[in-house]
Amino acid sequence: MENKKYSVLIIDDHPLITEAYKTAFDYYSKQNENITFSIDTVQDCDTSMDMINDIFKKKKVLDIVFLDIKLPPSKDGKIISGEDLGLKINKLLPNTKIIVSTTFNDNYRVHSIFKSLNPDGFLIKNDITPKELIETIDTIINDPPYYSKTVIRLLRKQVANDFLLDNIDRKILYELSIGTRMKDLPSILPLSIAGIEKRKRHLKHLFNIKSVDDRELLLVAKEKGFI
Repeated sequence: MENKKYSVLIIDDHPLITEAYKTAFDYYSKQNENITFSIDTVQDCDTSMDMINDIFKKKKVLDIVFLDIKLPPSKDGKIISGEDLGLKINKLLPNTKIIVSTTFNDNYRVHSIFKSLNPDGFLIKNDITPKELIETIDTIINDPPYYSKTVIRLLRKQVANDFLLDNIDRKILYELSIGTRMKDLPSILPLSIAGIEKRKRHLKHLFNIKSVDDRELLLVAKEKGFI
């Protein structure tokens, strides 16, 4: 069997989780002597974006990404979560296999990530065990996708087909959550005030919010992991 070296990028701001992934890759390569891994780790959106752009510009190969969804936003506010990084990876490096890992276990949030990223693997962090990480790596290399048991259970739950927040919806929620005023949003987003109000009404309808102000909308969006 020919030797195969996989390039791996771990994007996570929790050192213990990063170490658990590295240990799993190390164990897997010891069990499969023809397979080795070259691993880089990053902890935030800015460094991740720099690395993704560098790989793209230099036409390097990135085989596997472990992607945490809940990351601090980039300094310029353009990348507000791991989901945005995933969209960039899908666009610039379409052959890269993305394994999403997150603490979110809300079925709306999980469905939304599935629809936007269509990842090759999806793990809920509370499910993760050393054995499951080995299984994830093996499946991603040989026969993706791999979904953890909580993800499979959530996918079985019926969710309204139109429940999908795109990156503009998430950007609106993010900007409102950091205190950006409505009148300033059209300079940040490709929408008019009327267009933004329409999206806000749609979001309130989806989240079943009757309140006129945005406080409850932001609370529920945060609870569901959209901001």
